[in-house]
Amino acid sequence: MAFDDPIAPPDERREAGRAVRKLVKRTAHAEWSPPADRLDPIEVLVESSRTRDQSLVPLRFQRMAQSPFAFYRGSALVMAYDLVNTPTTGIVVQLCGDAHLANFGVFKAPDRRLVFDLNDFDETFPGPFCWDLKRLVASFALAARATGLDGSASRASVLAAVNSYSAWMDRYSAMTHLDVWYQRLDVSDMLEYLGPGARRRQERAVTEAELKDHLRAQSKLTVLHADGRRRIIPSPPIIERVPSHAVQERLEDAFTRYRASLAPDRQALFDRYRFVDFARKVVGVGSVGTRCWMALFQGPNGGPLFLQLKEARDAAPQLAQGAKPAKHQGKRVVDGQRELQPVADLLLGWLTDPLEGIDYYVRQLWDAKGSVDLAGLGPKAFNNYAQACGWALARAHARTGDSAMISGYLGGTSRFGESLADFAEAYADQAERDHALLVAAVERGAIKTMPDPKAP
Repeated sequence: MAFDDPIAPPDERREAGRAVRKLVKRTAHAEWSPPADRLDPIEVLVESSRTRDQSLVPLRFQRMAQSPFAFYRGSALVMAYDLVNTPTTGIVVQLCGDAHLANFGVFKAPDRRLVFDLNDFDETFPGPFCWDLKRLVASFALAARATGLDGSASRASVLAAVNSYSAWMDRYSAMTHLDVWYQRLDVSDMLEYLGPGARRRQERAVTEAELKDHLRAQSKLTVLHADGRRRIIPSPPIIERVPSHAVQERLEDAFTRYRASLAPDRQALFDRYRFVDFARKVVGVGSVGTRCWMALFQGPNGGPLFLQLKEARDAAPQLAQGAKPAKHQGKRVVDGQRELQPVADLLLGWLTDPLEGIDYYVRQLWDAKGSVDLAGLGPKAFNNYAQACGWALARAHARTGDSAMISGYLGGTSRFGESLADFAEAYADQAERDHALLVAAVERGAIKTMPDPKAP
């Protein structure tokens, strides 16, 4: 840090943002058409699966083949390569990297109050702020189609997200940066965005999330054996126990490495728990096939602690930009989450498995995490949810980027929002075409799938 380097005042930085419009017009962001040399999306997905657990890759493709939106959720890398070919302002933030609408949700902050925020950071990496916004708005266009909303409702939701982002970015540009850093969106604030009927449905979802804690995980995921020890219940292929001899000798080293990544007070907390059991657990859509484990610990007063160890791979924006990879991918995820999210998990940490050379990040499992039921939202509530997502994303970008410069570029007109609404529809069409390619590859046997035990 150079303490004597002056920081330009907000007005100057806002004017610098306006000046960027001469280089990249806001209307330029409406553009999407696949370039002639566009990478084949199925080849991108197949190549990214080569280093995954091959026994689970068919499940990944099975989940992605279910719908265009499911395909979109699992294809952040495909879109990142596409975004390289779109106009960018050069205004950089710490990206979420996968800011689609299903990667926002509710969870308990360390003070145990429920908050609404981004909740997936596997792809976090520095990049142009508009990439996260484009990922978000295209997800709203796809989700609107999936839930039966018409084109005007879809466009309205995109405009709601972008206008909320712009309005909040303008507000944040007028705050001190320390005040921005303290900002958070409590669930009570998020519920205010919804109409009475939708609010009642989401309040039930919030109540369900509050109940999804370590004690409930213990009752759902474990069984007490005759020897007095709890064991994780297998449910192949989603939850699979591994032979103790295969992992036991590596666990002590792994959790010693994880402990070293924690601050001293968190180390003291972790030290009060004793290891009980370990299993592989499949999660998500895009993460299927990556190494993901769950570990059960027991506390001194009988309470359990569940930790999730999740493989951290090269981030999609990093690969698309041809940037140098992080020295430790797990630390990249943790650092990115702490930058973007004001209420990060107390026990976030990282480790490397020295035998396989795989980086992991570690977090709590089932810590009152939940998501909004999009199927139950009408057009108005859908727009309100879009506003909440735009708010949360603006706060994340204002923490890590230049809020005044971004606000200056966006301006006070609807020009940027209308452009992104055009982009969202065009890219939703692209995702539908890509999904059709995957379905065709499955039907002709080029892509293998397997039954999903979690399918309804």
